[in-house]
Amino acid sequence: MNAVNDAHAKANLRRVVISSLMGAVIEWYDFFLYGVVAGLVFNKLFFPSFSPGVGTILAFATFAVGFVARPLGGFVFGHFGDKIGRKKMLILTLEIMGVATVLIGCIPSYDSIGIWAPILLVACRLAQGIGLGGEWGGAVLMAFESAPAHKRAFYGSLPQIGLSIGLMLASGVIGMLSWLLPDEAFIAWGWRLAFVLSAVLVLVGAYIRTSVQETQDFASHKEHVEKIRYPILDAFKRYPKTLLACVGARVVEGIAFNVFGVFSLTYLTNTCGVNRTVALMAVVVASAVMAVFIPVWGAMADRTSKGRIFGTAALLLGVTSFPVFWVLHNYATTNLFFVYLAIIVPFGIVYAAAYASMASLFSDSFDPTVRYSSISFVYQFSGIFASGLTPMIATMLVQANGSQPWYLCGYLLAAGILSTISTIWLGTLRERTDLLKPATASKAAVANDAAAATVTDAAV
Repeated sequence: MNAVNDAHAKANLRRVVISSLMGAVIEWYDFFLYGVVAGLVFNKLFFPSFSPGVGTILAFATFAVGFVARPLGGFVFGHFGDKIGRKKMLILTLEIMGVATVLIGCIPSYDSIGIWAPILLVACRLAQGIGLGGEWGGAVLMAFESAPAHKRAFYGSLPQIGLSIGLMLASGVIGMLSWLLPDEAFIAWGWRLAFVLSAVLVLVGAYIRTSVQETQDFASHKEHVEKIRYPILDAFKRYPKTLLACVGARVVEGIAFNVFGVFSLTYLTNTCGVNRTVALMAVVVASAVMAVFIPVWGAMADRTSKGRIFGTAALLLGVTSFPVFWVLHNYATTNLFFVYLAIIVPFGIVYAAAYASMASLFSDSFDPTVRYSSISFVYQFSGIFASGLTPMIATMLVQANGSQPWYLCGYLLAAGILSTISTIWLGTLRERTDLLKPATASKAAVANDAAAATVTDAAV
């Protein structure tokens, strides 16, 4: 009987990993497709009456709207994910995200419908943000909570690969269309094909997600969950310092991603004069490297310390920004090998270490009754200022420094120091004690949670 149960658990774990990864790829493809196109097309189509610099800032401002909406999605879907289960929420978030993305590809330009063009763009971006706000926490927890205790960091990192593959697909599709089509055709209608393509991906992803089972962590705590009216309020009552430490730890991850993965495209094309397709391919290659290194760092986090890996990577992301932008600023048009290396190392390798270990580090910090709500809040709330505003802030910092990148590098370094200190603080907290565990939880569930807390407490 045990052999049969083990085989069934392994088969379900495979389905969970595939469905979480596939869904994450689709969600991130949709979300970052907007970011890739924002500084290249939207400033021209939806804000044409402004100067190029102001138009770019406004385009990135609509990009930030999605991040503002993400906490709302995290709150709503985190609440119901803790109350009725992870699986149902993941199917719904995927559908919301897909519909919004397809509609963006169908919005007429400002020249056609005037002010309604940016209004509709913002509305669809809000829907994207709400969908992704509930997606990340659920995808991570489906893999994390379905995995054996000694491999949770590795399996929790696998949905994180969806970010790199999604960005790679978004950049790759736009890069291919940019290469195949003349500039006039690409700006007029070519970019829209990438958004409409999302419809096919969403149908496939939703089908796969219907075949997985709910996680054991949720099932074993379901009786107590029913007695908690608002999981996020319960989390604030029981884990106030842990929530704050996790928010602080996550800051550099959001900033670094948007500096290296989103703003670098605008910097290379608009400031350094690099061909648009060449810049896009640099991000594609770095994303491919990231997809390889994320599971490597996840497996290492199981063997060593997820907190130490995350904290070290956080500091390195800030420190390496100076040599990275020195290379981009001085060699962008003379040595593409250096340019690609300057993107690949911090983005594909260092950032991968932070992103791979982050999922299990945060998930280990909360018990299953409030885990979906807690990690969704941490990730999405910090995303407002750590991610959504970054491309706009980066643009203003570079413009304020006469197209020099050093103010931006200082901003990234400060974020790295803050996140490292927060990670150390997270490792010292003792809010995850047995006294705070649900009174009705089973002894086995409490033991598993206590073991997870011990791992996290020893992280730094």
